[in-house]
Amino acid sequence: MVKALLKEEVSFLEVAGVRVRFIASRQGDGIPLLLTCPWPESIFAFNFIWADMCRLGPVIAVDLPGFGQSEASKALMSPEAMGDFVMELMPAIGLTRAHVVAPDVGTLAVLFAASKRPDLFESIVAGSGAVSMDLLGDPLAQIVASRHSDFEGGDGGDQVVALVSATARVPIAPEVLEDYRAASKGQRWNDAAEFVRAYPAELPRLAAALSGIKTPVLAISGSDDPFVPPSNGEFLRDNLPHCKAEVVEAGHFVWEDASTTYARLVSNWIGGGYRFA
Repeated sequence: MVKALLKEEVSFLEVAGVRVRFIASRQGDGIPLLLTCPWPESIFAFNFIWADMCRLGPVIAVDLPGFGQSEASKALMSPEAMGDFVMELMPAIGLTRAHVVAPDVGTLAVLFAASKRPDLFESIVAGSGAVSMDLLGDPLAQIVASRHSDFEGGDGGDQVVALVSATARVPIAPEVLEDYRAASKGQRWNDAAEFVRAYPAELPRLAAALSGIKTPVLAISGSDDPFVPPSNGEFLRDNLPHCKAEVVEAGHFVWEDASTTYARLVSNWIGGGYRFA
């Protein structure tokens, strides 16, 4: 079913010299929500939950640099560098403080950012992002261990559409699949993989920073995620001072596979649950 996100106006903004794609619904009151796209999808991954998020307050969904259809920057293709970018992005789009929903690669970037600028974050919804080298699923571990040259010559867009079509547990709108294709076409997927290739150097640094992050965090994991097993959410729960972990019956793409449950968990959290984490 085509949901409301596809009807929203797409905009672009230059932040720190990088052209970034975003969609904003600024209706409503309260603390805003910032949604960062998962990899290898795009902001349209939130198609199923967009209407629910908009009931919580003003919402901005962003393709981080190199992901979705935002401009790429080699300098930003690592978790900590992307976290530094998030700290510049938020004031650039008018956010002084927000609830941030950051699945997949966004989890690592936003946690790094929260370790440096806690004032920007009311709470964080994380999950489906690997946080320990010992907890990578085999398919992700293979990408982390790969070299850029291993994937040169292929078209990432076709591969991503095939992957999502085969593994998502709900039908994905053709318009959304085409956006995913464009997000990874040519070498864009391979270039984006540099982010996860940085994990061996950066995940230990993130683990060391977790105990100092006071922001409440909700980690949502898919029970059958082959890339990022639920043990990653448990790792966050055990190492963050204020963290709750939830496991949902889903694969990797929880926000699509189990969108009703995902939206309910996020809504309950942002609606006040985060205050008790």
